[in-house]
Order: sequence, then C-alpha cells, then structure tokens
Amino acid sequence: MFDSLALVTSPDILLAMVGGTLLGVVVGAIPGLGSILGLSIVLPFTFGLGTLPSMALLLGVYAGSVYGGSISAILINMPGTPQSAATSLDGYPMARRGQAGLAIGWASVASLVGGTFSAFVLMTVASPLAHFSLQLGPPEFFALTLMALVCVAAVSRGSMVKGLLAGLIGLFVAVVGGDPITGDLRFDYGILELSGGVNRIAVLIGVFALSEVFVQAVQLHDTAEYPNTGLGFRLPAWGPLAARWKTFVKSSAIGTFIGILPGTGATAASFVSYIEAKRAGRFREKFGTGEPEGIVASEAANNAVTGGALVPSLALGIPGDAVTALIVSLLVIKDVQPGPFLFTENPQFVYSVYWIFFLTNFIMVVFGALLTPVFTRILKIPTELLMGAITIFAFVGTYSLSGSAFEVVTCLVAGIVGFLLRINRFPLSALAIGLILGPLVEESLRQSLIVTDGSFPAIFLRPYSGLILVFTVLLILALNLKGRDRRGGKG
Repeated sequence: MFDSLALVTSPDILLAMVGGTLLGVVVGAIPGLGSILGLSIVLPFTFGLGTLPSMALLLGVYAGSVYGGSISAILINMPGTPQSAATSLDGYPMARRGQAGLAIGWASVASLVGGTFSAFVLMTVASPLAHFSLQLGPPEFFALTLMALVCVAAVSRGSMVKGLLAGLIGLFVAVVGGDPITGDLRFDYGILELSGGVNRIAVLIGVFALSEVFVQAVQLHDTAEYPNTGLGFRLPAWGPLAARWKTFVKSSAIGTFIGILPGTGATAASFVSYIEAKRAGRFREKFGTGEPEGIVASEAANNAVTGGALVPSLALGIPGDAVTALIVSLLVIKDVQPGPFLFTENPQFVYSVYWIFFLTNFIMVVFGALLTPVFTRILKIPTELLMGAITIFAFVGTYSLSGSAFEVVTCLVAGIVGFLLRINRFPLSALAIGLILGPLVEESLRQSLIVTDGSFPAIFLRPYSGLILVFTVLLILALNLKGRDRRGGKG
C-alpha cells in the first residue's frame, strides 16, 4: 500500500494527475462538453505515456469533469455536465442572491466527501469482489455481461428498445474481424483494415467527441450569452456543515451504490439523492429556493458514482458506464486486463489506482477554489472556436493511434452515426458498453456453449448464473412497473 503511494508521487504521475484534473474541471465547467468528451480528447495522447500516468490522466479528467459541471450549474443555471443538473435547482438561486462563491464552496465540500467516500468503498470492496469472481466460469461471466447490457438499456432515457438497439449496434461493431475461436473473418467486406477488427478507440472518439461537434453545429443559433459575474470562493462554516451531515453520508452511499450498478450513472444518482433529501432532509422545506442541502445531495452523489463505477470495471472488467468503458479500453490497449487476475498478478498497480483516485478528489477541490473567478471568462469562449479545436484534437488523436488514415475515416463515420443516434434520442452509453463488452460477451458465450454441450438454457442452470439471471429479470420488471406508474400518474 505504501510502496504504491511512493510510486504515485513520482513526478510524471503527479503531473498527469494534476494536468488531467485541471483539464477535467475546465471541461466540466463548459456547458455542452462533459466527462465523455474530455476523455475522448485526451485518450489518444495516452499512448505515449506509461500505464499509470495514463490512468492518472484519465481519472483526473473523470473526477474533475464531474465536479466542474457544478460550477456552470451554479453560475449560469446551465449544468456543464448532465450529472450536475440537480445542482442548479438550489445552486443558481444562491448565486442570484449574491452567494455564488459560497454555493461553489458547498459543492466543493460535497464533491470531496462523495469522492473520498467512494474511494474508500473502492479500496474495500473491489478486491474481495475480484477474488470471489475467481469462482465464476464462462456461464457466470456471460450472465454478468448480459445483465450489464440489459441494465444499460433498461435505464436508458426515453425507450428501453432504443437502449437495446444501441447496445446491439455496439455488439455488432465489436464482432467485426476474426472469430476468437476459429479465426474466420466476419463482416470485413474485403477491406484489409477491417480484418483485424474495428478500432474501438476511433469509434468512441467519433461517437462522443465528433457527434457533439455536429450537434453543436446544428444548434449554433441557439447559443446563449453568458453573464460575466465576479466571484470569490468561500467555504461554508462548520455549524451549517454539521447540521447537514446525514445528507452528506446518505447521498455518498446512494451515489456509490448506483455507481456500482451497470448503466445507471451519475445523472440518475444525483436526482435520486436530491429526491431523497427533499423527502427526508432536515431543510427539505427550503429546497428549490437556494438551500445548500440540495447542492450537497446532488454533488455528493454524483461524485461518489466515480469510485463506485470503478468497482466492477477493475474487479470484473465490466464497465459501469461509458466513461469507465473508455478507461477499460485504455487498460486493454496497455496490455493490462481488468478482472480478478489483475488483483493477484499486479496488486501494486491496483493500489496505485486507488491512491490516484483518492488524491485526485483533493486536487480537484483545490483547482475549484483557485479558478472560480476565472471560470466566467472561460464560459465566454465562442462555441465555434471550441468545437473547431475539439475537431482537430479528435482527428489528430485518432490518426496517432496507428498512423493510418483509415482510422480517421472510422472516426468520421462513427461521428456521423453518433450524431444520427443523438438526434433520435438513442443512448450512446449503451452503444459504448456494447462495443467494449462485445468480445467478452462472445467469448464467454462460445465457451459456455462448449461447457454445456451446446445447450443455451443450461448456461443459466448453474447456481450463480441462475441467480444473476433472476436478478436481471426482477430489475427489468421493477423498472417497467415504475415506468407504467409514471405514465399512469401523468394520465
């Protein structure tokens, strides 16, 4: 544990951690960008770095962007990231009455508490979960991956059918190339570059970064003028903090638990936590008028999701959301296979990741305090210039993957597909997780059929795989019942 801490404090890792966190806070504070876009931009540039500096860079962007979204939510009532949408409900009213700096102070404390809470859960839960998973075979892993895909589709906004279709698109792209068992080529259409499969990083950059550029280009006429407000960062006093300690703890626990569940994400966590605090909080009558407890509920939960989502990603190799899907992709590219054997074969790496994530939560709050007065100017950057820079980074970064123009074409095609999916309200997170889990789904299914002599139902007759299937079915039924209740209430 302490050897890993010494390793993490080396200059290259510290620089990557600080630089990634700074970039994450800035990206999160600019409306319309967010965690995925920030990670998509920096991901290609990690290929020249070692594995730990790369992880430090990505985790810094991840945690920093979730926190940064609260700044624009408070200042201008425009959440920089969807995760901070609930923060604006009480943060912006505080800013309107001249307490913007104090509101950001509340968001900073809540983000730190939620992030460090989830870091401790990550340290204590991931390793036992990984060791337990050593008892699982291909049928159980197929059931787990199936549950992850179904969960992503089930919690997709708007339509479960669209979530399933997006996941299937990701699965289809993942199986292009050689068969893992026989080596036969599939869906290559005679194109030599596709014989080795589609470059997942190029697809993810296109789907998330380029599609955002296309969406912004369509909506340029709707861009709003941001007010230029002078601010001074201010931390809340101890008394008001202590009066809301239950909300800090409860919201952190809610966020961590939701983060562990595949496909839910920080946006759902922040609203679930906010609704719970509004139901049972000490100051619930003041919610919506500028009550700090509303900021605490949202920010503690959405920052706790970051550590929770890393638990299944590291322990099982199953990403909890689109962000961790990118992180898992990086590890695979670096020849580090997430899953149970990572904890037995490379424990120092795992503990180093723990320390990186833990320290990143403190660094992001420091940057929030120092840069709060500057963010109003950053928010004034013309959208045209910002989107142009993102396009350049996306193409240059994609080309650097292999030095092939074909990867740039792949990125462009993926960007067009991502744009079409966005305007038709298909969840891109389902596509990303389908793309990442595709090889694992196929390999575990093929191996399971070999074990069961070709019997698909027999895969779920084993104790653990059967239990996972029952849990998946119950989850789908519960979500469908909630959806019907909402429609019934509206009617």
